Amino acid sequence: MSLWLPNLFSGIRVKRFSEDWTEATVQLHVNPITRNFVKTAFGGSLSAMTDPYFFMLVMHQLGRDYVVWDTKGEIEFVKPGRGVLTAHFAVSREQAEQLRERARGGAKVLEWFETDITDAAGDVVAHVRREVYVRQKRRVTASAN
Repeated sequence: MSLWLPNLFSGIRVKRFSEDWTEATVQLHVNPITRNFVKTAFGGSLSAMTDPYFFMLVMHQLGRDYVVWDTKGEIEFVKPGRGVLTAHFAVSREQAEQLRERARGGAKVLEWFETDITDAAGDVVAHVRREVYVRQKRRVTASAN
């Protein structure tokens, strides 16, 4: 994922995905390309750094029988971001199973997930919320009937 062009050119580096797809850690290196006019992290870079990860964790846990995508994002900026910024994403097995049950039969499910972006000192730079859409695929619900 670090070599995926949107990440590569945005200074975003995926540090790890857990083998069971319950966690991911991503870093943003604030540099001349990823900073704003006052030399702190550009808000668009912070948004890009958090965009696909909750949806990916849910998608990989639920499998091919579910449509999963990212629908909304909100960022509350707390303090200027400088240096290396980190975001940790977690979707427990229990959360994924609850989403599976709620989406069974083709129901549309919208779920908010939250994380903080922190700097090297551990200070919160931004609070982030991402909404994820989940629905069981029609071909699966049709074959169950």
